[in-house]
Amino acid sequence: MKILKSLRQFTYNILDSLYLPMDRRRIYRTRNIRLIPGQGDRRGGKLSYAEWAHVIGIFQALMFIHLDKKEGNKILDIGCGTGLLGIASEPFVASGGSCTGLDVMKEDIDFCRRHYPSPPFKFIHLNMKNPKYAPDQEDKKLPWPVEGESFDLALALSVWTHLNEEDAVFYMKEVRRVLKPGGKAIISFFLLDELYRESLGKRFKEPGRFHMTPQTDWIFDRPAYGSSSWFCPKWVKYPESAIGVTSEGLERMLSEAGIELAAQYQGNWKEAPGVFFQDVLVLRRPI
Repeated sequence: MKILKSLRQFTYNILDSLYLPMDRRRIYRTRNIRLIPGQGDRRGGKLSYAEWAHVIGIFQALMFIHLDKKEGNKILDIGCGTGLLGIASEPFVASGGSCTGLDVMKEDIDFCRRHYPSPPFKFIHLNMKNPKYAPDQEDKKLPWPVEGESFDLALALSVWTHLNEEDAVFYMKEVRRVLKPGGKAIISFFLLDELYRESLGKRFKEPGRFHMTPQTDWIFDRPAYGSSSWFCPKWVKYPESAIGVTSEGLERMLSEAGIELAAQYQGNWKEAPGVFFQDVLVLRRPI
């Protein structure tokens, strides 16, 4: 079985390396997807080329809807990984804008610095601990090394889904700090709201038996470090592997950070149609 799995992966690697150059020559109307990396550098829970292109399209549309100006923006990509949202942001930083990516994983930052053009892209490694992604780094809450009130938009794809309550509140305050007055943030969550609670009944065939689907992974019934509002599934080794927040916890965090909720898009992880897999919230720093 191990040999078969290795053979399949080897074959996929070869096919991907042949496919990408051919596909890039056939891109006519979606220029920024030329930057999608090869399979070895597609990370963050989305490995397929098709899914990268799909998610880039979703967030490019959300940025177009919610950005006040369509070019020349300064965008901060929090937890940038290997650049998925950076690719989505490229059209909106044209004409003098920039996209700054932050991440705790040095390997990803090193890749981004090699792969993406500078300008408009810039990448900063954060030497901060996360039990899931950077367990050996400094166990401190460090402000981001960027100027306050300097960004039109902050992005965070599957970042707050890996933060415990204390870190989530601290870094939501950082979001407010770095945004210009009136600036916005597009952040994904596992939001444990009424729709989530209604969805739990759809995950069982009969009392006490799960459907055999990946959706059974997303039942958040274990308090994360004893929190009453931040929860994780029972299967995780570290709570930071997957964290959901209740509506009450979200409201309290936004109030404490001084951030307003401007729009909300439900996620399809709740066994219902949604814009994206996770819930997506559009937040706004008051003027």
